[in-house]
Amino acid sequence: MKTNEFLTLLKENTDKSLVFEYAPGQLVGANYHITEVKNITVDSVDCGAGTDFWKETIIQLWESPQELGKRDYMTAYKAMGILNKVDKIKPMEKDVEVKFEYSNSVFHTAQLFVLSHQIKNNQILMLLGIEKTDCKAKETCGIPETTEQVAETSCAPGSGCC
Repeated sequence: MKTNEFLTLLKENTDKSLVFEYAPGQLVGANYHITEVKNITVDSVDCGAGTDFWKETIIQLWESPQELGKRDYMTAYKAMGILNKVDKIKPMEKDVEVKFEYSNSVFHTAQLFVLSHQIKNNQILMLLGIEKTDCKAKETCGIPETTEQVAETSCAPGSGCC
C-alpha cells in the first residue's frame, strides 16, 4: 500500500477505529501510539552488483505500558491529525510504500508490509505481514528458484556473484 492510499483510507473513514493485525489473529494493543514517522531512502547494491534505489514511509507503533488494558483504539481521525502534523514538519513522500514498525514482548521488531485492509463495523483493520528476504541476483549468480536446485548450486568466486 502506498502512503497516499493509507492517508486516503484514513480520511474516508475518520469515525472508525484504526486497528492493526501484526500476525494472524494477533492485534497491536489498543494502547498503541504512533511514535515516529520515517522517510526512508534505500540506495543499495545486491550480491550480483546490481544497484537499486527506492523510498519508503515507515510508521512506528508502540504500546504504552501506562495504558495497559485500554479498550478504545486510536481513531482514523486522530491518526490523520498526527500524520498531518508530521507532514507539515517533514513532508512525507506520498507515492511510496508505507510500512509499520512494531514489536512487543513476544514479537520481534519488524517492518511490516500492508497485506490488505478490511473495513467492518466501526474499524479499519490493517492486516500486516512480513516478506521473506530474497536474492535479487538469482539469474546473475546462477541461483535456481527451487530449494532442491539450490543445494546443488554454489556462488563460486569469479561467477559474477559477490
